[in-house]
Amino acid sequence: MSATAPKGTPVVCAGVIVADHLTPPIDRFPQPGELVKVDELVLNIGGLAANVAVVLSKLGVGARICCRVGGDAFGRFVAETLEHAGVETSSLIVDPDRDTSQTLIVNVKGEDRRFIHSFGANAALSAADLDAAITPEARVLYVGGYLILPGLDPDALADRFARARSQGITTVLDVACPGPADYLSKLKPVLPHTDVFLPNSDEAALILNGETDAIRQAEAFRALGAARVVITRGEHGSISLSDSHRLKLGVYPVDYVDGTGSGDAFDAGYIAAIISGLDEPGCLKLASALGASCVRAVGTTAGIFSRAEADRFIAEHDLPVESI
Repeated sequence: MSATAPKGTPVVCAGVIVADHLTPPIDRFPQPGELVKVDELVLNIGGLAANVAVVLSKLGVGARICCRVGGDAFGRFVAETLEHAGVETSSLIVDPDRDTSQTLIVNVKGEDRRFIHSFGANAALSAADLDAAITPEARVLYVGGYLILPGLDPDALADRFARARSQGITTVLDVACPGPADYLSKLKPVLPHTDVFLPNSDEAALILNGETDAIRQAEAFRALGAARVVITRGEHGSISLSDSHRLKLGVYPVDYVDGTGSGDAFDAGYIAAIISGLDEPGCLKLASALGASCVRAVGTTAGIFSRAEADRFIAEHDLPVESI
């Protein structure tokens, strides 16, 4: 663990971890056989759990990673990068039978990102892996990438979430949905034990069989048992529904370079706000500021604000917030 790591690890970050290979924004996608030159290619860690852990560390919040990597060069790179960022890696499991997950991310100016992905060791992550990672100091259990983690049995994960809540730990869930599938059956056991559910609007539409209205999406997940639902909508802001709030937020103005990891930065900002004891508008403002900071640079964490920078940015910029 890095000597610069935040003291203590109140957040457990479990789920998807990846070695990302990224291009800076290129003018156009190459034709067959064509070589497109760039100034540099970026190798970085990625995946929801890793991104959230690194951003939390940048915000001064201690995080323990609970994921699986392979015993290969990319697994070592991932571990060393996390340790350098100050993330606690004692619960990072090396799987001798699988390679580390990797993603090739191609950024083309004016177009959405393209992804080529190998799933690797993520496939073996199980709910039992969480047990040793949840220490007495834990205050938040975050699982990122649920629905594409075949080893995470819904009933077993629901059991771990229920146990965590019984210990006073806040449960936070984010998902990944690569395409149409039966996702609801995997969510129904888990959402009643979820304090904060953080899908984006595209993921919510896939889960809810084409429902595109963010308010109806959030209401549907609330009806399934989630205590608080925050739907992120990219440049359209976010929606938050709970027993105490029904809020619609806009976005902060920043220059867009690369959206990779912006949703994970939002999640980390929200979790940091929970740790700080902020109210729901405060959680959403910090989350939105972190998401905005992420898109300013290539990669998942390169542009991320420190907590002081985020607080200053929030003080200097208005974020539209309205009740719905």
